Amino acid sequence: MSCMIMPAAHRAATIRPPQSGYAMKNTSTTTVPLGSPLYAQVKQAVLAALARGEWKQGEAVPPEKTLAERFGVSIGTLRKAIDELAAENILVRHQGRGTYVAVHTRNNHFFKFFRILRQDGHKSYPSTELLRFRRARANAATREHLGLATGAYVYEFTNVLSLNGDVVMVDDICLPESRFPGMAEQHLRERPSTLYALYQDVFGVNVIATDERLRVCLADAAHAGWLDVAEGAPLLEIRRVAYSYNRQPVEWRISRVNTEAYEYLGQEPGAAVTS
Repeated sequence: MSCMIMPAAHRAATIRPPQSGYAMKNTSTTTVPLGSPLYAQVKQAVLAALARGEWKQGEAVPPEKTLAERFGVSIGTLRKAIDELAAENILVRHQGRGTYVAVHTRNNHFFKFFRILRQDGHKSYPSTELLRFRRARANAATREHLGLATGAYVYEFTNVLSLNGDVVMVDDICLPESRFPGMAEQHLRERPSTLYALYQDVFGVNVIATDERLRVCLADAAHAGWLDVAEGAPLLEIRRVAYSYNRQPVEWRISRVNTEAYEYLGQEPGAAVTS
């Protein structure tokens, strides 16, 4: 999922704030690129509201009539924006009840982002061992990927992941303290489900997209020991930024994978290709 960068001189259009008489949680305007279809501008405005925390996972969003009046658009335009958000599993419609912020379930959400599987195609959930955890000031690379200011603090931790009894992967993860206040080692050791479920259920942070870059690296002494390979052995390195609503970066992770019996699946077989 890529981010379009608009020229600095490009003008912007503004979605109107709510009209008087409607009680909304936030009445700030939302800036969107001029020339975007109106429904796309509304979609970005809804994403901005989600990013501000106006509506939490599992909560209903206001009725379509109220949202249309808030943004100063027709019901048809509003519905097209909601349709796209529903197709992306950000919102979900319940017949007769309204539209809700999606709560991601374990299976679909996990395998959307976990792309390592055995070379025979078998998928499985990893077992995880937490190796280390600390609170520290973010280094330059972490600040760049998470959009943090100098001096900002992050939580850094390392997990070793095993699949089918094989130690396959080591994750080095950084989380901004501002998005995960009070994160503790106990949260990671005692979480009942996936890491992204922990983010969602405990901290209200919903990962909806990732950017990943792949390269080859050589195992250093520490990773060679954890993955039971020779020092200097080639590993697959995956560099990932995870995003919440409105492209807010919430996690920076470097994964190193022993691909002797496992591989990375770029997309599901038969998935549509877009240009």
